[in-house]
Amino acid sequence: MQTLLVTGGAGFIGGNFVRLSMARGDVRVINLDLLTYAGNPDTLADLDDDPRHVFVRGDIGDRALVADLLERYRPAAIVNFAAESHVDRSIDGPADFIRTNVVGTFNLLDCARRHWAALPPTEAQAFRFLHVSTDEVYGSLGPEGLFTEETPYAPNSPYSASKAGSDHLVRAWHHTYGLPVLTTNCSNNYGPYQFPEKLIPLMILNAVAGRPLPIYGDGGNIRDWLYVEDHCRAIWRVLEAGIPGEVYNVGGNSERTNLEVVDRLCAILDELLPDSSHRPHARLKTFVTDRPGHDRRYAIDASKIKRELGWEPRETFDSGLRATVQWYLDNPAWCERVMDGSYRGERLGQI
Repeated sequence: MQTLLVTGGAGFIGGNFVRLSMARGDVRVINLDLLTYAGNPDTLADLDDDPRHVFVRGDIGDRALVADLLERYRPAAIVNFAAESHVDRSIDGPADFIRTNVVGTFNLLDCARRHWAALPPTEAQAFRFLHVSTDEVYGSLGPEGLFTEETPYAPNSPYSASKAGSDHLVRAWHHTYGLPVLTTNCSNNYGPYQFPEKLIPLMILNAVAGRPLPIYGDGGNIRDWLYVEDHCRAIWRVLEAGIPGEVYNVGGNSERTNLEVVDRLCAILDELLPDSSHRPHARLKTFVTDRPGHDRRYAIDASKIKRELGWEPRETFDSGLRATVQWYLDNPAWCERVMDGSYRGERLGQI
């Protein structure tokens, strides 16, 4: 049985990765999460009685804790999802992003290096440190072109700058110390269990409640949308066959403007909620002042991971969005519990 140390495993992408990993049957997950506002144990509630899932509440910046977990459980790999991840929150409070994304990643890398150096040769050769990052480190694209693994970094928000810093640390620990690292840079994820400050779940919950659907600027900002379960399968593929030191971009081949996303979401809700008094839901759209420094377009070239590792997304944007909307409609109790008073759908990230 393979043991993984997954950091941030109660968050959106990390939680989905843990669930996918546990479904494999031959994996044990040591799940380290601080349970900040976006970490939600309800996401993993059905794993409480599974002895293969060991949940530990703690900080990746806690050197003694991380070192103890590595010594006690001897994981074959570390998968690092732990991060502050919302651009608007990084505008309001960048210090937490530097502390977790930069300093926390440094601590995790340093503990991993010391652990790896002490392993027997066979275990050391198989060990991997996989760092999950974002396409936002590349900055903003013009109307043409795609981000590749060779695109220069040009982060434009406190969030993306903190992730760029962590990416550079991961690269340096490989080139300086030989730590067998892997880095993935993904496009915008969506799907079940996403905290409702992000565009798609926020719009779903607002529309169902008849609240305004706030669209930044003219709604023309473009993102490449990636269904979260497709992303998790990509991470597993990189763990299995990725070459240490390499970077793999993971994208959904689904570029959409924010306005197109909201319009399609409203159409799906109109179909799934024929008796709603808020139909047509598109009438709830409201254009608001744009986010400071809002990057215009991101788009991922995922040809490397397809060519070298055989991965490509299974979901189209329409099939993934429909499944996402249905999940939120089917799980109102989860939504109510995560909206515990610390966040109520208010606007964040205004200077």
